[in-house]
Amino acid sequence: MSQLSRLPPPGRLPMVQARTMVPFRASSKLLLFVIWCSSLALHTVAQQVAAAAYAPKLSSCPAGTSLVRLTGKYAQSLSRQESAFIREKRERVLPEAWSSYLHNVQRAASRQRVKVPLYVSAILSDHLRSPHLAIATSGGGHRAAIFGAGVMTALDGRNATSANEGTGGLLQASSYLSSLSGGAWLVSSLAQADFPTFPELIFGSSKTGSEGWLTKFDLLQPSSDPQTVLAFIGGLIAELAGKAFAGIPVTFADVWARTLSRHFVHGTTASNFFDPNVTHGAGPTFSGISELPSFVSRRIPLPIVLADSITDLNVGTPVFFNQSEDIIPLTNPIYEFTPYEMGSFDPMLSAFTPTKFLGSPNTSVCMTGFDQVSYIESVSSNLFNEFNTSSDALASSPIGPIISALQVTFPHPGMQLDAAMVPNAFFGVGDGTYPDANHKFLRLVDGGEDGQVLPLQPLLVKARKIDTIIGIDAPADTDENFTAGFSLIASQQRASLFPGVYPFPPVPKTIEEFAAHNLTKRPTFFGCESPSNVPLLIYIANGGAPLGQSPLTNTPTAQTTYQPEQIQAMLNQVHDIATQGIPVRKHGKETKDPLWPVCLACAVVEKQRAKIGARRSGVCRSCLERYCWS
Repeated sequence: MSQLSRLPPPGRLPMVQARTMVPFRASSKLLLFVIWCSSLALHTVAQQVAAAAYAPKLSSCPAGTSLVRLTGKYAQSLSRQESAFIREKRERVLPEAWSSYLHNVQRAASRQRVKVPLYVSAILSDHLRSPHLAIATSGGGHRAAIFGAGVMTALDGRNATSANEGTGGLLQASSYLSSLSGGAWLVSSLAQADFPTFPELIFGSSKTGSEGWLTKFDLLQPSSDPQTVLAFIGGLIAELAGKAFAGIPVTFADVWARTLSRHFVHGTTASNFFDPNVTHGAGPTFSGISELPSFVSRRIPLPIVLADSITDLNVGTPVFFNQSEDIIPLTNPIYEFTPYEMGSFDPMLSAFTPTKFLGSPNTSVCMTGFDQVSYIESVSSNLFNEFNTSSDALASSPIGPIISALQVTFPHPGMQLDAAMVPNAFFGVGDGTYPDANHKFLRLVDGGEDGQVLPLQPLLVKARKIDTIIGIDAPADTDENFTAGFSLIASQQRASLFPGVYPFPPVPKTIEEFAAHNLTKRPTFFGCESPSNVPLLIYIANGGAPLGQSPLTNTPTAQTTYQPEQIQAMLNQVHDIATQGIPVRKHGKETKDPLWPVCLACAVVEKQRAKIGARRSGVCRSCLERYCWS
């Protein structure tokens, strides 16, 4: 059947379960049932509204369509659409956003009887010199999605508490929002819902007409009744019939997409969750996000979703990161999706294709509808290839029966059914170093399988001119499901493989050094003394509970059911993590750093300060001495 993934290298911690989501248990009964349901669907596809909505369509390409844009290996260029988005955001949105944020910081500083240095105010008030800010939010299943939402709520100017505390407003001032895996669930659902507040996104509201993420329903086992679960799985496969009839190979990634859509794309409610006459999020596309009001007005940061790739050809010696579950070499191409383009800035490719026309056979006949929001979410979080260490292991794994059912129901020989199969727009592209140049399909998997669970790479692209990054890191690096810093170490290693392409700030080379300085348990600034072309990274990790509280944010990646009360408690704790800074001792006990909002502002403008030649002064001098890692 599918080609086997390479075996993982020797590891450091027994952490496979920390990142692997186990959806259900294999059984012959399940296999027979889903095959029966899927076979029935082949004869009733006309009645399957979700199958029809999920199927891509072919039509004549618009005049002047080009399916490949070369960016240049080193003098990389952005697309015309992305360049316009960023230019218009800086002109129409950022002046007011930075002004509002500055007001919040000044109000917080005045309560502590300190003054914001004049250069900070000057930089944030000048739209020509204001920072180029981006946010990256990591993978890690629901835990990462919730943690990322909590941190971004603390940065959201619409949140009255955050605005009053002096951290709110940075979300509105950000130009990019990159994500992968569980973070991609958060970012994609936020974008397709037209940028609601995070409580509205997660819990739903009458204003948005959504019931939120519906986390009380498990992703692939949404009922305690076994027959209901079996029918649900069979229904998921039935919804793929339209795509399969269109000649596109369907894999487990499509099954995963169809269940994710019930949680992270509008269209499903608690009352219609099992109703087969509802599209359940089928239809909305990632490229279609560009037509939503929040995107057109440039109020939302440009969303980016990442995926790793499985390749046959290794150019040079493949470099693995040192985690036992990281089975994708750092040398493999990394692909990114935006509402405008899909492709890679990696030098071996340096090319993009329009997201709207993913799957198109040529410039005369274009395919639309392949880039479903749920499918992009699935591509980025599809880590089930980690079961594929042997044919027997895959067959006996939790996804084995579904893989078998797909083979029987929608036979498509030669396809790797545990990966997302994306038609390769870059067939024949490159100078011999692009490993997929001779493959008609790209085999894409979870964006964190190479160890870079925090998606920093797209924000290091020089053409994007980002000088400040807020990194929200929440993978389960330890046996307690906390973060240890592996993502930064992996990103540092990969950046070193491409000298001059991805400028990266110095970070510790070992998790022991992260632990020795508590760098995951407190906000840390990396790159304070780096050259001006190297972004400054404001690192906020899920490294432990704040201020002596009992930990709530270290839930297992495999946990796929949450009650609203648990999520709210987690969000409350994340807010403390995001706003405590480095705790200070006051009246005999530790408390939040009252100057953290000001210190955060000092970091946000630090690269622009260096560019204009201003000297660090006032509270910013002491802030950077405490928060910068040297």
